[in-house]
Amino acid sequence: MKIGFAGLGRMGARMAANLVVAGHETRVWNRTASKADVFARDHGAKRAASPRDLAEKCDVVISMLADDSAVEDVYFDPDSGLLLATAGSTVLVEMGTVSVPTANRLFKAASGCGKRFVDAPVSGATKAAEDAQLLIMAGSGAAYAPELESVFAALGKRTIWLGGPGKGAAMKLGVNMLIHGLNQTLSEALALMTSAGIASETAYEVIENSAAAAPVIHYRKGLYLDEAAHDVTFTVALARKDVGLALDLAGSLGVTMPQAGLNHSILTAAGEAGYDARDMASIYAFVKEELP
Repeated sequence: MKIGFAGLGRMGARMAANLVVAGHETRVWNRTASKADVFARDHGAKRAASPRDLAEKCDVVISMLADDSAVEDVYFDPDSGLLLATAGSTVLVEMGTVSVPTANRLFKAASGCGKRFVDAPVSGATKAAEDAQLLIMAGSGAAYAPELESVFAALGKRTIWLGGPGKGAAMKLGVNMLIHGLNQTLSEALALMTSAGIASETAYEVIENSAAAAPVIHYRKGLYLDEAAHDVTFTVALARKDVGLALDLAGSLGVTMPQAGLNHSILTAAGEAGYDARDMASIYAFVKEELP
């Protein structure tokens, strides 16, 4: 199958590489063209000149974009957007974390162009992306886009079909809200334990063997114990964006989420203190060193 991939960031580059490994004819596009050039050279892929070019030369196009603004540019640009393609791809998939209104808008716009759109965000960090072990939350039924079965199999360990447009986006916001809440509570717990004289490595060993342990605690251990020695996997800025989108959705549905509101305020304060580009594990340092 000819698959296009737009967005070669930390997650996207690893995901696109797995499509190549799975034998799909892969064409890539990235806002910074040099990234696409390097990827194409290193992985034997092709590079598209624009999102529209990507869509016109592929059967399925996947995008892995940072936020709603990036989606607006890539899908709706009046000169080169994905939705301008009149031939080629019949299925478009956004696998980043976007708002539910944006996912629904994409579904309607794609339908109006005779295409199918699926919001299918993923759960799992860069290692899961590299190992094709992502959980895929698809906002449709499996029968809506059967050609995605082999595509998703190359990217993840499991796909859960949620039944309709926007539901993938909503599910991802719920999952990330839990992760960012755990990040905040873990940071506070570590600050408390180390201030009480317990070594951080020992405290972490207890946590990851306790009833509170979750997969994210295991695979992010190095970042909490020695943030500077590890690559950033998920920034404070992105965490704040995700929690903000969850709060927006909650407001539109009449759901009250006081804990999420508190977590968002801490992420905002961390951003104002210069933490935005650091990994979200840096909230541990922020809690211990910056908060009064």
